[in-house]
Amino acid sequence: MDYVSVGASGLKVSRLILGAMGFGDPSWRSWVLDAAGSRPIIHRALELGINAIDTCDFYSSGRSEEIVGDAVRELGNRNELVIATKAGMPMGKGPNAKGFSRKHLFEAIDASLKRLKTDYVDLYQTHIWDPKAAIPEMMEAFDALVRSGRVLHIGITDMPCWQFATAQGYAAENRLVRFISIQNHYNPIWREDERELMPYARAHGIGLIPYSPMGRGYLCGRGRRDPKSGSERFRSDDYAQKLYGRESDERVADAVLAVGKRLGVPPAQVSLAWTLSRPGVNAPMFGATRVEHVEEAVKALSLKLDAADIAGIDKAYDPRPFAGHGI
Repeated sequence: MDYVSVGASGLKVSRLILGAMGFGDPSWRSWVLDAAGSRPIIHRALELGINAIDTCDFYSSGRSEEIVGDAVRELGNRNELVIATKAGMPMGKGPNAKGFSRKHLFEAIDASLKRLKTDYVDLYQTHIWDPKAAIPEMMEAFDALVRSGRVLHIGITDMPCWQFATAQGYAAENRLVRFISIQNHYNPIWREDERELMPYARAHGIGLIPYSPMGRGYLCGRGRRDPKSGSERFRSDDYAQKLYGRESDERVADAVLAVGKRLGVPPAQVSLAWTLSRPGVNAPMFGATRVEHVEEAVKALSLKLDAADIAGIDKAYDPRPFAGHGI
């Protein structure tokens, strides 16, 4: 396993990050695993050298964080791991139980630390972005959390580039801690961040740790993306069905499948290898609901696509119309 710095920071992570959205409570999402089903996957990932796990307070209403915390405590290797979590989504009914106010961020981190059974998180990130967020208050709150020792680094998930640049600029002008990472939606059929956010990140030494490198299962083969007969994840994931399904998405998926057939590997590995090959990408995040998913993902690290493979996948892609929100 290779380890890389997250952008220009000193934080080192494995070239793959284990996403924990699939660990928690099956009543939250039908494809989610309970603690007993999650534990072997987490243990196998760590055995294979993955040292970073990304979760969120919103996943299974906090149960994902609890499962990650229990697994890490069982293994007794907290100092060797990079634990990332997120805040921003609703965690209660009140108007202050979400977003990026000082009040919510302070309450959210304390609740996450309790569930994770740790004194600090290595990377604390914004989750679903609120375009009306008070950026000065948010950056001052994040700075206070870092100074308190509860958070070591901060990052974002999906944010319009102009607002991200505004936040970074405010932090720099006021000598506050700045974001070191961007967790963005990126794969062979979703590449809109190539317009602004990713070039900005590369220019400013900000790490790219994209999620959904296999398109929430859409790029794992025709059977996996059939809304009726595909995987439980895709059948029950109306969000994925809203995001993907254009004619060009089908062409890209077929191109990924063709490369996999030629190389004798599953299309999921091709999609992950494509994402790993992109400029500035430090460590994609992948989800797993079986131990084999972890093992297959790790194999993708040794899969090198040649220029013709990448060109064939890229040629099939049609950019989406510019929406103005950068997501």
